[in-house]
Amino acid sequence: MGRRCLCVIVAVASGWLAVPARAAENAWLEAGRAAVREARAQQPLPGAARNVILFLGDGMNIATVTAARILEGQQRGESGEENVLAWESFPYTAFSKTYSVDAQTPESAGTMTAIVTGAKTTSSVLSVDETVRADDFAASRKHGLVTILEQAEQHGLATGVVTTATVTHATPGATYAHTPNRDWEDDSHLPGAARAAGFPDIARQLIEFPYGDGIEVVLGGGRKGFLPASAVDPEYPAQKGARRDGRDLTREWTQRRPRSAWVWNRAQLDALDLTATDHLLGLFETSYMQFETDRSRDSGGEPSLSQMTATALDLLARAPKGFFLMVEGGRIDHGHHAGNAYRALTEAIELSNAVRVALAKTDPKTTLIVVTADHGHVFTFGGYAKRGNPILGKVVRSDGGGELARDATGLPYTSVGYLNGPGYTGASAEQAEGPKHFPHRPAGQRPATKGRPDLGPVDTSAPSYLPEAIVPLPSETHSGEDVPVYATGPGADLFRGVREQNYLYHAMVEAFGWNAAPPKPAR
Repeated sequence: MGRRCLCVIVAVASGWLAVPARAAENAWLEAGRAAVREARAQQPLPGAARNVILFLGDGMNIATVTAARILEGQQRGESGEENVLAWESFPYTAFSKTYSVDAQTPESAGTMTAIVTGAKTTSSVLSVDETVRADDFAASRKHGLVTILEQAEQHGLATGVVTTATVTHATPGATYAHTPNRDWEDDSHLPGAARAAGFPDIARQLIEFPYGDGIEVVLGGGRKGFLPASAVDPEYPAQKGARRDGRDLTREWTQRRPRSAWVWNRAQLDALDLTATDHLLGLFETSYMQFETDRSRDSGGEPSLSQMTATALDLLARAPKGFFLMVEGGRIDHGHHAGNAYRALTEAIELSNAVRVALAKTDPKTTLIVVTADHGHVFTFGGYAKRGNPILGKVVRSDGGGELARDATGLPYTSVGYLNGPGYTGASAEQAEGPKHFPHRPAGQRPATKGRPDLGPVDTSAPSYLPEAIVPLPSETHSGEDVPVYATGPGADLFRGVREQNYLYHAMVEAFGWNAAPPKPAR
């Protein structure tokens, strides 16, 4: 199909009017012609964006998008390859170069800082410039970078942050916090000098946010960082809060502004009267939220990413001047770090569900939607599998008569795999199992002492199976390749070509139509 479509595109570009006589008999040729006509008809939307929604798939590289596309289709009983995730129908695409000032292979703090401030910086700092060294809280006070969320509040827009990680994690934290260490999520992580100087941890910066009338909606995990160490967690009676300063930041959220609410489970979220709520804080787990695969088993009950997105949009839709919303599929990254492809891909599918919610709840003529990733992972797939081969299954070659493909030693292998991580089958049992909260090893697979294991009897599509990794590491790593960007709505035509990651901020600001003058310094 690829070669034939290319021929059609070249023919149109050359101005040829004739098509092969039998083109109408070939569905691929007809589809190619239709796609070209659609591309020619595409025109940028006029005017500025009233709303901007930034969807961030943490760690969502091209291989993750493609494999999630196939998995979603196969979960519906289809071949999978022809499936389309929500953002794959967007008219404009680009690539983002993810390196940081000090790193060829980046992490989430530096990359998200670039996306929301317009300036690249060093690793592990949030929304401060590249002159700030790690843990230098004094310098970070002087070298903060204003974020697009803060600017939105300054312009009188409503704002929101939604994530399946903690709301103080690197990606959401970069939208509102300025700190020389991404790990300072609550004051229990502050070094003594920073605590003595009164430097605010990330949770405090969220609650004490000084711009406009404050962030309207914050939904995600990380409850323990907002509760004092003396407080019993409402969902897990055996656990307590993490704060050493004795402050209950959930209570402070409701006290700081009128018509404010905080909730900690889905039942409370569903029961909330949004018409009587201007500021909403939802903290649904002590730390990260459950993987979508495991969410139904959560004892307290928690909403999905798409459900949180729907609530956020219902609240923000009332804003008279529009809104800026950041939605993160944070646990795509965590699934990959654990070497757990099933959970990573199902998190990406849920991000697609959230994008579909946004498309249904907003006006495409006034809302710019951007979908991208902060970085990639060393995850890929291949092996010459036949069309419709289960993406998480063992490879059956398209030319193999239905037989499993075999490696040089005669053993079958899976379509997906990792360059490094806990799925290394020559590792010790402890290494191979990875983080303790993943029951990764299904019955029948044992760490190999020499060569690869025989995967013949193993269910490689099981949710907790770890695809093989080449290099043994306790946690799989990020990758350094460019990541995709997808855009639709007013200003979407700015997202084209291969761009530095900080370009995304400037394109979103341009789409809003804001004055190009330098923004006011961050606090």
